[in-house]
Amino acid sequence: MKDALAIHRWLLSHQIHHEIVRLPRALTCVDDLPGILDVEPASCVKVTVFEVTTRDWRDPVAVVTTVAAPPRPGAVAALLGARRVRPAPAFMVNAATDYAATSVSPLLLPPALRVLVDDRLAEIRDPDDPLYSPTGERRTALRLRAVDLVTLLPGKFVDLQAPRHRTVRLPGSKEVRPVVSPPRCGSPPARL
Repeated sequence: MKDALAIHRWLLSHQIHHEIVRLPRALTCVDDLPGILDVEPASCVKVTVFEVTTRDWRDPVAVVTTVAAPPRPGAVAALLGARRVRPAPAFMVNAATDYAATSVSPLLLPPALRVLVDDRLAEIRDPDDPLYSPTGERRTALRLRAVDLVTLLPGKFVDLQAPRHRTVRLPGSKEVRPVVSPPRCGSPPARL
């Protein structure tokens, strides 16, 4: 399993200024991070791993967002054209990310893992604002400038603010398909 030391060494090798923060109490999950550090949830980054099933494949997909704006399975399903999206079980998260399931870091994710990054992370107010993320350990967190974290994130930046999605069963079919609301201004229409 990867931990704070692996992240620290990797960031040093890339000459990225960072800080490993010792937490006053242990994390039970990444959603506890804002309360423990007494910071805004929008400044804490989390990774949610979903088990995604499409017509052609069934794999884990990691979604990087802030604690303030967790990803909705319907939005992920619509982006990937998936039949089914559900939170991945802990053993799958551990195997797919090489981190403890409760504190997956957005850094050092395996190249084979499909990663989606919420594009709101790239809309930084001040590039020097700190962002916090888990390190794979329950007692530490990573503090990093927002601009550095955004440039280091692997994966594809996507719009996860899509309107609420619902699913319907097509008549005479066992297949469940996402139904997308009308597109927002400037976005192409969705196809089903």
